[in-house]
Amino acid sequence: MAILGSIIKGAIDLRDSIVSESSPIEEQQKILKKLLETARDTAFGKYYGFSKILEPEDFQTQFSEKVPYFDYHQMKADWWDRTIEGLEDITWPGKPSYFALSSGTTGKTSKRIPVTDEMIEAIRTTGIKQVGALANFDLPTDFFEKEIMMLGSSTDLNERDEFLEGEISGISASNIPFWFRGYYKPGEEIAKIDDWDKRVATIAKRAKEWDIGALSGIPSWMELMMKEVIKYHDAETIHDVWPNLQVFTSGGVAFQPYEKSFRQLCGKEVTVIDTYLASEGFIAFQQRPETTSMKLVTDNGIYFEFVPFKPEYIEEDGSLSQDAPALTLAEVEEDTDYVLIISTVSGAWRYLIGDTIAFTDVEKAEIKITGRTKFFLNVVGSQLSVNKMETALREMEEQFDIKIPEFTLAAVKIDGEFHHHWYLGTEATVPATKLAEALDSTLQEANKNYKVARGKSLKGVKVTTVPPNVFYEWSGANKKKGGQVKMERVMGEEKFADWEAFVKEELE
Repeated sequence: MAILGSIIKGAIDLRDSIVSESSPIEEQQKILKKLLETARDTAFGKYYGFSKILEPEDFQTQFSEKVPYFDYHQMKADWWDRTIEGLEDITWPGKPSYFALSSGTTGKTSKRIPVTDEMIEAIRTTGIKQVGALANFDLPTDFFEKEIMMLGSSTDLNERDEFLEGEISGISASNIPFWFRGYYKPGEEIAKIDDWDKRVATIAKRAKEWDIGALSGIPSWMELMMKEVIKYHDAETIHDVWPNLQVFTSGGVAFQPYEKSFRQLCGKEVTVIDTYLASEGFIAFQQRPETTSMKLVTDNGIYFEFVPFKPEYIEEDGSLSQDAPALTLAEVEEDTDYVLIISTVSGAWRYLIGDTIAFTDVEKAEIKITGRTKFFLNVVGSQLSVNKMETALREMEEQFDIKIPEFTLAAVKIDGEFHHHWYLGTEATVPATKLAEALDSTLQEANKNYKVARGKSLKGVKVTTVPPNVFYEWSGANKKKGGQVKMERVMGEEKFADWEAFVKEELE
């Protein structure tokens, strides 16, 4: 009998039974009050009058009226640059210990987002909550004795002035609790290897030394790692190498586009649990098996607001119009796309994280990620969100029995007329013209705005198919492989020209 596993599972079951369910709405009110009280004497808190905001009972409304929205560039220029220069008490008391480097999607210029000790503790606490939620899943006792492969960015953080910096997955992994280190793979030495290809090659070489029960990371990079492990050991599936693999905690992007290709690498059923860890904080995780939605972390260092995702509220650069209305958790509705706004213990205030979400269960505060504010194609009134694009591609996968884990597109002019030019990452041999017809038809049936646009300014759809690996090489050429790097789903004209030149060179 797996004695240690029984003890751990028993502790999780006990914790789950005694943790009371409180109201997410009340939790959010408490979080905002605590944030405002803690930061009232910072430069930001004094400038926006946090003490006065706290005076009335409707301090949530006062907060939304007195403090403007900030995207990264506004927050950095107006406030965080002073933190970077070493000044204290700017948007949060003291100084942050870390800066998370994030470009979100591939790009050569990284954002530097402050990560305070309070945020490190909040991420760690939420991680423990997620482990506790495993009690809701039907996992055998011996699972809790297996090791966990966490494939993130390098934990070898860079020193810059008085701060340490790296991607949030590397920062988090470098702060794992001491009691967890025995379960954590690939281990500290391999995790410090900055070169992603070298790190994966080392993992593949040593894979059979470990008894992996769970994987954790971004699906695209996890798939590449699994393929390397399978190839190195001349195996059929990943379960030939790690027979006890039972769980994959997916993060960073939606898992659905990768589900078909991921499961083909497995020899057994794997439970997939979605998580939402961003550079700005641990935002949500899947709490129960009956749904693929994730529960917002409403009681741990982050206050959420929600702006209806409508074209009139989104500027061309993806930022928000200051007159866009913000809703609290008490005001949202299900099945409506919202731009996610956060205020955090790292000193981000009414911060546009760049993601759009929709509630699947308001009472439980459960959400799904529906896209990015910058990945919203409305050049000729088509109003295409990433969620609608993904849905259309999943239908095409079923229709043609193919896999399309990656894609990008742009609105381009062909012979003086606007077209949507899609690049699909697939090994399928279906003719591109046939894929274009099916994609166009599916989108017209599902999206009335798109159908109207197709009858007017949007004259057609063009599809180009390329191997999925081209997308990963593009990521490597523009930034680096692995970690938090994600593919742009919608490109502007200049970036799309660079992409097409890169594809041409890769395929020659």
